[in-house]
Amino acid sequence: MKLICKSCNLEVSKQVSELLDLNLLDRNVGHNYIPEGFYVIDDGITYPVGLKGYILINIKDLTNTNYHSDQSRLNGCCGYDGCDGLNRICLNNHEIGTERSDCWMPHYVAFNPELVQLI
Repeated sequence: MKLICKSCNLEVSKQVSELLDLNLLDRNVGHNYIPEGFYVIDDGITYPVGLKGYILINIKDLTNTNYHSDQSRLNGCCGYDGCDGLNRICLNNHEIGTERSDCWMPHYVAFNPELVQLI
């Protein structure tokens, strides 16, 4: 499966498969939360990110995306903390999700399910 922007149908991820073995999640700060090539959907219980319904992937699985042009959304000390709203856009400038890659958290991208879809 791939993620596409609902506004323009641009692919915004590489091929990803649902992660069924949750033992592969790495909750350590500074590490990739989800292995490359996989996705999970935050159920509000299993994943400690507080983004129920959001689709989470490894940052390395992004494609055709940029950082938001609003610099106030790009806060963090060693990466992006994602605390100030969506900070990733597709190449056609549609908001799609939030990168969380700061040094004090596990790293992943959380896609808003109202803005992207799995196909």
